[in-house]
Amino acid sequence: MIVFFLVAFLASVVGAICGIGGGVIIKPVLDLFHLETVAAIQFLSGCTVLSMSAYSVGRSRLAGEKQLEASTGGPLIAGAVIGGLAGNRLFSLVKAAAARPQTVSAVQAACLALVTLGTLLYTIWKAKIHTKHVKSPAASALIGLALGLMSSFLGIGGGPINLVVLFYFFSMETKKAAANSLYIIFFSQLASFLVTLLTRAVPVFQWPALALMIAGGIGGGIVGRMCNKRMDDRAVDKLFLGLMAVIICVSLYNLWQYTA
Repeated sequence: MIVFFLVAFLASVVGAICGIGGGVIIKPVLDLFHLETVAAIQFLSGCTVLSMSAYSVGRSRLAGEKQLEASTGGPLIAGAVIGGLAGNRLFSLVKAAAARPQTVSAVQAACLALVTLGTLLYTIWKAKIHTKHVKSPAASALIGLALGLMSSFLGIGGGPINLVVLFYFFSMETKKAAANSLYIIFFSQLASFLVTLLTRAVPVFQWPALALMIAGGIGGGIVGRMCNKRMDDRAVDKLFLGLMAVIICVSLYNLWQYTA
């Protein structure tokens, strides 16, 4: 059981620092060790990410830190909520259509590997890429919807793709993008979680594992938030790049084992 706590804690520390929610690490690592069923891992990962992002967002609000712009923040969050609902539904459809549970994990691993690779390449070359300054509420809502859908379907809480999208479309600096990413993660995961409860689609899972992962998620959020304040954008970028490389390797290995 201690493995559940350690995975959630360490992933949430890094997730809070980089603004990627931790689920992008939790989901593939739990898949790697086959610690639960596909549906249970999806649910446990989502709950952990929700707890960590709730803490980080709550602390940010209490501290009076203003990271969301009125013209784009609201539409981004609204789109993320709708995307979270859509992603939850998409996961249910893929799961129902799959001949075996491993197929769902294989699809998720392939998507995660591709998304993470694209994110890594963008991050390496971002200094040479001309970014946008999206101001349209409608465009912001559509971007939020896409991010929320991916977050919920992959069970990763948003992951690295959030940062790249915020970098490119809104020209945000690393730490501001991380803060905005956590808002998107929180609201998309909250929407997905509530739908799972209301539709009685909660999978069978180990309650001690959930308690340990939530404790690890909140604890990791606390430590990660403190580390974030002591790190500059360059240090966060280096940590982010190293993490992307690890995630790609784990995702490709998971894809191989689920299709072998």
